[in-house]
Amino acid sequence: QVQLVQSGGGLVQPGGSLKLSCGASGGTFSNYSVAWFRQAPGKEREFVAAINWNGYPTFYADIVKDRFTIPRDNAKNMVNLQMNSLKPEDTAVYYCAALFGRSASTKPIEYDYWGQGTQVTVSS
Repeated sequence: QVQLVQSGGGLVQPGGSLKLSCGASGGTFSNYSVAWFRQAPGKEREFVAAINWNGYPTFYADIVKDRFTIPRDNAKNMVNLQMNSLKPEDTAVYYCAALFGRSASTKPIEYDYWGQGTQVTVSS
């Protein structure tokens, strides 16, 4: 069973960039598809981006496409979320999640393991 630990996040001005990292331990990370979700106050958790266990393909929510990327490095047991051109509406708690042995999904219920969450605030 894998444990996910997140790092990164914080406060950034509109138009800025941030990188979130999701590190894994306790399992063979290359067997897991990984996604990022986010949850703003008073809203449901929503899908942001995902990457299959083998690195292909990647999936993005329309609202972040062309601004966010989700590179993974299985040798380092790491999946990142590179966020560019950030907007105030990107403000939320971001979570990484992993599922074993299947293709990535946009549905939170499909994921078996979750990181602790990290706050991203986009404000001037």
